[in-house]
Amino acid sequence: MTDLRRSPAVLTALLSLSLLTVVYAQSNGDQLNIMQSEPPRSMDPADQTATFTGNVLMPMYEGLTRFNKALEIEPLLATKWTVNKAGTDWTFTLRSGVQFQDGTPFNAAAVVASFQRQLDEKRGLAASGRFRSVIDKVTAVNPTTVRFTLKKPYPAFPRLMSGDAAFIVSPAADKKGTLGRQPVGTGPYSFVEWKSGEYVLEKANPKYWGKQPSIQNLKWTWTSEPSVMNLAIQSGQVDMVNPLPPIFTQVLKNNPKVTLLEGKGASVFWLALNTKLKPLNDVRVRQALNYATDQKALVATLLRGYGTPANSPLAPADFGYDPTAPGYPYDMAKAKKLLSDAGYPNGVTISVASQEPDSNIVQALQGMWAKAGITLKIMQMESGVWSQAAFGTPEEKAKAGINSSFASWSAGTLDADGQLSPLYATSSASPAGANLGFYSNPKLDALLAQGSAETDSAKRKSIYAQAQRIISQDAAHVLLYYPSDIAAVQSNVKGVWIFPGGGIQLEDATKNK
Repeated sequence: MTDLRRSPAVLTALLSLSLLTVVYAQSNGDQLNIMQSEPPRSMDPADQTATFTGNVLMPMYEGLTRFNKALEIEPLLATKWTVNKAGTDWTFTLRSGVQFQDGTPFNAAAVVASFQRQLDEKRGLAASGRFRSVIDKVTAVNPTTVRFTLKKPYPAFPRLMSGDAAFIVSPAADKKGTLGRQPVGTGPYSFVEWKSGEYVLEKANPKYWGKQPSIQNLKWTWTSEPSVMNLAIQSGQVDMVNPLPPIFTQVLKNNPKVTLLEGKGASVFWLALNTKLKPLNDVRVRQALNYATDQKALVATLLRGYGTPANSPLAPADFGYDPTAPGYPYDMAKAKKLLSDAGYPNGVTISVASQEPDSNIVQALQGMWAKAGITLKIMQMESGVWSQAAFGTPEEKAKAGINSSFASWSAGTLDADGQLSPLYATSSASPAGANLGFYSNPKLDALLAQGSAETDSAKRKSIYAQAQRIISQDAAHVLLYYPSDIAAVQSNVKGVWIFPGGGIQLEDATKNK
């Protein structure tokens, strides 16, 4: 029998569930209640890079292109596009009769304004680095035609246009400076309220240009407590939890009122190693951490088998992934020898900046690495604090003593460039990009530049195969695993699917009362 007086986790879960009962008391068939593992970071799609923030924004915004369920690129706010022979001019024909939720017309001028703010370094938008590295200028040819002139050929450009950061925002809302809190797009849902720490509410957009959604309201909540997620979905207090903590998959499989959704994972989980700070400035120490990591054990225990060990910085769903990349086998003896060769025969002490939902992962690494003489100090942080710390400068991280940062990444483009350039290119070093460990290799930079511009698919794959091996040899990250995307929905909810990487697709969602 569990003693509740001595179980803070259980008390927290029960208290949170009682609060959820109040929050969802008005729930009915006209509202879909979705619980995620973290809160949104911004309502401006260009000022965030988080999958679960993107899920909240996706019903309210749209881009020029999107992936369909077959993972093929198709038109959305654009109806078609062409590219010149040089591969540098992409011309999009825009959909007519579309307006933003604030009544502002959608046209070529709006698209130009949406991307010009991305190209303006002074704006400092979190996701804009990817566009500045590719796009030279954006021009309105006429009200329904827009041309993107690229700095170099970029064959994955239609894929780049499908991501959250490429959502088109209302130019009027951008001028007001309110997008961070009050989103305005062209999507099937419009914004109602963001009550910090509690929920985001969205309602069906009656002026939407396309098919009206079946469900009238979406309510997003969040918790970092896996037990709260489990109780909420089992009790029917929420209609969906994403991602479903793997520990609860077995019990929910046996619940006829709940359906499990599993998608093809595109996320890579890793520790970015601070290559500017001792002892991780020594490649042998970085390699030792990789050899001391039992990936199979992590997949078996933390993911309950819903995932695979990472052999590459690319995920299997990404174009260019090399299944033959060697990765790092678990070899504790080799880890100890590398540490000794590097001048640390008695082991090393390093720190990791992590968020609360990831505490079980870094704690598992802490216990695992102790066998090799590696002491891992966990610096657990709230999401916003972690973002500031993880994306700090080398000087800021040195002052804070941050040797590594735990994170994950999913290229929404499902393309090698979208996965590798933001994380490993020298120009992507934080705070400019997501290269959180300041890793730099000129040979890799040259390969990434070559691969991003190569139009021949076979040649691109060959280039990225080389890149994956360089990154692995240099041990820029401790690569852990590729988790399967798992969510749980009430059985009366249909039509929801998961895009690789954890993106919830709700355009065809229905809910029976």
